[in-house]
Amino acid sequence: MAAKFFWFLPTNGDSRSIVGASHASTHHTVPAGYREPSLRYLGEVARAADRLGFEGVLTPTGTWCEDAWLTAAGLLDQTERLKFLVAFRPGLVPPTLAAQQAATLQRFSNGRLLLNVVSGGDDAEQRRFGDWLTHDERYERTGEFLQIVRDIWKGNAVDFSGKHYTVTDARVSEPPNPLPELYFGGSSPAALPIAADHVDVYLTWGEPPAAAAAKIEAVRALAKERGRTLRFGIRLHTISRDTSEAAWAVANSLVGELTPDQIAKATALHSKSESEGQRRMTALHGGRLDKLEIYPNLWAGVGLVRGGAGTALVGSHEEVANLISEYHAVGFDEFILSGYPHLEEAYWFAEGVLPLLKKRGALAA
Repeated sequence: MAAKFFWFLPTNGDSRSIVGASHASTHHTVPAGYREPSLRYLGEVARAADRLGFEGVLTPTGTWCEDAWLTAAGLLDQTERLKFLVAFRPGLVPPTLAAQQAATLQRFSNGRLLLNVVSGGDDAEQRRFGDWLTHDERYERTGEFLQIVRDIWKGNAVDFSGKHYTVTDARVSEPPNPLPELYFGGSSPAALPIAADHVDVYLTWGEPPAAAAAKIEAVRALAKERGRTLRFGIRLHTISRDTSEAAWAVANSLVGELTPDQIAKATALHSKSESEGQRRMTALHGGRLDKLEIYPNLWAGVGLVRGGAGTALVGSHEEVANLISEYHAVGFDEFILSGYPHLEEAYWFAEGVLPLLKKRGALAA
């Protein structure tokens, strides 16, 4: 299967720095050259991704992000063919309302909606939104949520009584057409069966190819037991340049601005995360600056201070294309990428790497 490439909308702000930033400056240090996540700037990134041939853009969710649903809706008219992979948390939206929102946005976008289901891995953030379930209970709830939504989208009037949801005569005026594909990530034992039961694409963060392949093989086996097949996607940053030396100079400049205190605090915080995926990301670098290239052209420097996806493809366009081909060979068909800043890095990747992949026949039309 040929690969698809997505870009990322920086709805918590953008800059030439990996230091976390948002318009809520009391939470993060705002770096020099910070770009507010205005609709105008996000529109620049979305239009660039549309023009450069990316399949779509991930529109993230979180306290420090602009709302993903509203952002996607606001950018529809600024783009032509670009899809919006809208991230949302099932526990914060009732299933019938989410089914209705998705059906409306799918119609308004002429079929350009995809959904990224985020169960939530951090207790503090979940409680900020009034969600007091435990980690495993959140995944259990996600399973019920997706069952209800998928049944509603079949055009059924749904009656459901579970541990977390009870609905009667749940329906939408008209099911979305086409049905939005469901993307989902989670590394814990509680997460993998949800992926196997319900979703179309299982996502993981960028571990070295062998480790990432082992994870998706476990999900593939669970899905096979249920008579289902999934596609697999990987979330990575990218620093691609005309030469390897130029790319690594950029990577080194990004960590050169970090202080030992920043790194220590972030490493301690992420190491204790309830998210299995976050702990795995942090373990890749362990807070050490001398062990950041964890696999040829795979760099863990982003994860020194940022949560979530913490690794980047770094190298010449040819080297980056080679590593992507390696991930593709072990089973990844969808690549969700980002870079700092997102506008410029979209051009570096699309103009430098995508043509090489196209020549190899690895790029989906």
